[in-house]
Amino acid sequence: MKLQWDKLGERIAEAGVDQGVLYPFGTIAYNKGVAWNGLTSVNEAPTGGEPSPFYAGNRKYLELMSEEEYAGSIGCYTYPSEFQSCLGEVELVPGMTISQQTHKMFGFSYRTKIINDTNGLDHGFKIHIVYNALAGVSAKDHVTMNESPELEEMSFDFTTTKVDVTDGKPTSHLVLNSTKFTEATMPKLVQIMDKLYGTETEEPTLLMPDEVAAILKAVVTP
Repeated sequence: MKLQWDKLGERIAEAGVDQGVLYPFGTIAYNKGVAWNGLTSVNEAPTGGEPSPFYAGNRKYLELMSEEEYAGSIGCYTYPSEFQSCLGEVELVPGMTISQQTHKMFGFSYRTKIINDTNGLDHGFKIHIVYNALAGVSAKDHVTMNESPELEEMSFDFTTTKVDVTDGKPTSHLVLNSTKFTEATMPKLVQIMDKLYGTETEEPTLLMPDEVAAILKAVVTP
């Protein structure tokens, strides 16, 4: 069949970021999630994934790809108090905080909107889950206020360490696409969101990739 471009309903784009959740790492596991208010951006900037050529007999013998690492930056107007330890800040006594301490590991999730030409912003969304992140130091600009005051936006670079995935290579980034779920399988996505965001009776919990896969692979009983 001949290809057709820009068919009705197939003009898709992705935009926005909301529903950020921070999952601080405790001693041996992740603590309960907390809402990240004031989240303005999550910029993904993976490293690696570059070809490394090898030569023999005066010609290219083979080419290997370097290991890809997930990294990026988080932009925000504010962050949860639980994120202070992730920035190397410790409150010694109420009202007194010191910096340049050990940076604690964390996980986080956020949502982006999927837009198309027929449903607009209601077409769908993606839930991103990031594991084993470490935030680096960041400059903060404090400027005088004038007749047009602006909010101070902060930005923190982060790197990650991968976690194991059954039947796949280790990863530190997982994406759930709501447009791939049907009416029959949508309850599975709702179940995952209830785990990530919490319910009236359960605390928000960061799910590992194998836990997410187990929910998605479970047989739905009629």
